[in-house]
Amino acid sequence: MLDWLTANKIPVGKIAGQIFKWLEVKAAFFFDGLSAALEWLVNAILWVLQSPHPLVIVAAFTALTWFLQRSWKPAALTLLGFLFIINQGYWKETTESLTLILCSCVVCMGVGVPVGIAFAHRPRAYAWMRPVLDLMQTLPTFVYLIPAIVFFGLGMVPGLIATVIFVVPAPIRLTHLGVSSTPQPLLEAAQAFGATPRQTLWKVELPYALPQIMAGLNQTIMLSLSMVVIAALVGANGLGVPVVRALNQVNTAKGFESGFVIVVVAIVLDRMLRMERK
Repeated sequence: MLDWLTANKIPVGKIAGQIFKWLEVKAAFFFDGLSAALEWLVNAILWVLQSPHPLVIVAAFTALTWFLQRSWKPAALTLLGFLFIINQGYWKETTESLTLILCSCVVCMGVGVPVGIAFAHRPRAYAWMRPVLDLMQTLPTFVYLIPAIVFFGLGMVPGLIATVIFVVPAPIRLTHLGVSSTPQPLLEAAQAFGATPRQTLWKVELPYALPQIMAGLNQTIMLSLSMVVIAALVGANGLGVPVVRALNQVNTAKGFESGFVIVVVAIVLDRMLRMERK
């Protein structure tokens, strides 16, 4: 009964394939340059995390946690969490996953915060962009891996690209929410004192939106961490690799061990960057 409908299939996949083939040929120089820049960023962060002694990095993260939270409890949790990771023998994989997370944060926050601010001042543009953000977050993440492999090959870079596409809507949405929810009396007071739009942004809107922006950073980290296993499928190193190996070998002990380390990293990073409006 539905043969007439299936016989006239809309060529969604065919069109997408043609677009990717065209980009692969015409924009090769752009993807090569982007790949080189991202690979340099990955190698730089990986060098910073792996060159010093592990205890030096643990001490640095513990001090950063205390500086951000001003409380000994999250600092102690950070210290114990990283010592547990070292005890389990996953320090190298953890630094590789942290590299992917930090690179994702740099790219996503560097793109998401300015775009979110721009959309907060342009409601109509955000209304048009919202379906695109929905698509980026609901499209299966494995779909992102296909063009990432085509354009960037195997390794950390395609895993990073797929992670960024999946994660970047979060900082855009939360930055937009924070800036657009600035109370009107605050804006009117700033204008009454002669503040320019730039001064209003930097001295009123961004300070008020800071908890939402930090929530966007937190979500960026958590969502990036959720991608480490998927990124391992395209050659990205990190904690996803032992999980994939455990799955292939049906090794319950190794799978639980590496999965629990991922949970510990998630808890540590969440407590480190949690910020609540006072």
